[in-house]
Amino acid sequence: MEYLPVLVLVLSFIGLLAIGTPVAWSIAVSALLTMLVSIPALPAMTTVAQRIGTGLDSFALLAIPFFILSGELMNKGGIADRLIAFAKSLVGALPGGLALINIISAMLMGAIAGSALASASAMGSILGPEMEKEGYSREFGAAVNITSATTGLVIPPSNILIVYSLASGGASIAALFVAGYIPGILTGFFLMVVAALWAKRKGYGIGKPTRLKVVLRTFVSAVPSLFMLVVVIGGIVSGIFTATEASAIAVLYSLVLGFIYREINLGSLPKILLDSSATTAVVMLLIGTSMAMSWALSFESIPQDISSALLSLSDNKIVILLVINLLLLCVGIFMDMTPAVLIFTPIFLPVITKLGLDPVHFGIIMILNLCIGLCTPPVGSVLFVGVGIARTTIEKVVRPLIPLFIAMVFALFLVTYFPQLSLWLPGLFDL
Repeated sequence: MEYLPVLVLVLSFIGLLAIGTPVAWSIAVSALLTMLVSIPALPAMTTVAQRIGTGLDSFALLAIPFFILSGELMNKGGIADRLIAFAKSLVGALPGGLALINIISAMLMGAIAGSALASASAMGSILGPEMEKEGYSREFGAAVNITSATTGLVIPPSNILIVYSLASGGASIAALFVAGYIPGILTGFFLMVVAALWAKRKGYGIGKPTRLKVVLRTFVSAVPSLFMLVVVIGGIVSGIFTATEASAIAVLYSLVLGFIYREINLGSLPKILLDSSATTAVVMLLIGTSMAMSWALSFESIPQDISSALLSLSDNKIVILLVINLLLLCVGIFMDMTPAVLIFTPIFLPVITKLGLDPVHFGIIMILNLCIGLCTPPVGSVLFVGVGIARTTIEKVVRPLIPLFIAMVFALFLVTYFPQLSLWLPGLFDL
């Protein structure tokens, strides 16, 4: 293994991030510097530019801007209020009821909008003040909101699962979508258990039991929003349309729903389109530069060398998966999810396939792993959004975050070592 390209890559990337260079440009420049170790400047620059362009030349990636737009429409279309009302009718009378409402609502909102940031923003804005009024600490409310928001990245439809499909070289998007349900719900369940225990220990208030009539009314109000999952996922699984076509249908469905709820009008559409375009631009630039770095890594044979090194450590699946999980947890602390998936999937996937593991299973492991990174500094985007909305500091949120982190790690452990948690549903639908 040649160490110079690896050193150039790692040191330049960390150095650029340390001086405040945006992540996408840090990736592009470090990929270029790595290639300059082996080839002249002009071919290196031409190749990086070409790889950024060709990295975006994929029909599957067209689903991302559509799902981002549908998420923005759903977020502005009054969906969050209806989902919260439904969740409140279900669990509001349990210990830590408002925390449980936050988690269930975040799971539903994240699944519908496909965005952890949208979920954290919506739930934090609506439930944060209400939790404070009921005596919950601001920091505990923020911690619950931050961790629960990430569950929507595993529960489909999820843009990051589409990115993983691209990086893996063809893992079925439909299989990945269906595989995410049980791990995502399991993670949410463990978060609910921890939140309820914490609330009981702190003596937070318990709401009044909800009458069946209210449960049915809130359910009926939320059904049109929840039905989007049936339309999108049902259509993909049944083969009526592809994931890309499903994303366009999701835009149409969420737009019509927003007009029906009277939360969206023609005057609000330009801002929604502009916001979703800005988000899409950031994501696509990250994907393009990450594809360039992936090519630079392959050119220098770094993935093959790392694979050989990992397999030389042990041929035991348990040990290798533990090492990979620890490495991904470290990666998630310092790198955003999209580039991490695009860069490290080609590195770890050959190891996984040699051990006889399913790429779909590994995809869920990787996404769950990196979800934890979204809640940790210094690059935890969901952490910063959640703390900002709660008007508190990271230092104060850390203490209530730790038991919730442990719950997420425990869920990751179960999903890692019990593959059927991910693979049972895809097998059931013959995906």
